[in-house]
Amino acid sequence: QVQLVESGGGSVQPGGSLRLSCAATGRILSISTMYWYRQAPGKEREYVASMSQSGNADYADFVEGRFRISRDNSKNIVRLQMNDLRPGDTAVYYCHAGGVLTNDPTYHVSDYWGPGTQVTVSS
Repeated sequence: QVQLVESGGGSVQPGGSLRLSCAATGRILSISTMYWYRQAPGKEREYVASMSQSGNADYADFVEGRFRISRDNSKNIVRLQMNDLRPGDTAVYYCHAGGVLTNDPTYHVSDYWGPGTQVTVSS
């Protein structure tokens, strides 16, 4: 069974940095695109960044060059380096794997979400 687990969340002061990691485990043959989303209290979940299998990165406008997504295809890991964090970045951050090819129990393609990791930016 494919599972995603995020790590690296925590509390930082404004201007600080955090690095989030997400590991996808299970009988994974390939993952098309890996994403980071976030959801702040009382708000809808929103897109943060993504990276394709070939390494093409994309970011939401609000990132403004502060975050960098990276990916290790051999280990099915995606990371999000977040710098110059602001109080408005406070949210639960979710990892999402899109187009996951697995052969458990048969060959099929599905999408998966991690349970999320809390990021709090406060002075």
